[in-house]
Amino acid sequence: MYAIIQTGGKQYKVSELDKIKVEKLDVEEGSEISFDVVAVSTDAGFKAGTPFVEGASVKGKVLSNGKGKKLYVMTYKPKKNEKKKIGHRQPFTEVQITAIVG
Repeated sequence: MYAIIQTGGKQYKVSELDKIKVEKLDVEEGSEISFDVVAVSTDAGFKAGTPFVEGASVKGKVLSNGKGKKLYVMTYKPKKNEKKKIGHRQPFTEVQITAIVG
């Protein structure tokens, strides 16, 4: 059994007990969260929603909030002696899927 959920403008294929890193959510560590289900596959068959499947939900537990690995970006303008090194760390929330209902 698997489901396709949508959060943070992205879609993720998940099964029970999966750990995924999603865009940062405004929730505390250890709390429960529910996701919108775009599609779900069970033993009975496959259901796709328009845009979401009614009566289906995915429950998860927030494991941690953090920041990803630092990425560096260089900007450069030739003949102007102008350059800048910029670093970015994308915030994320790590979630473990506990149940798929649907």
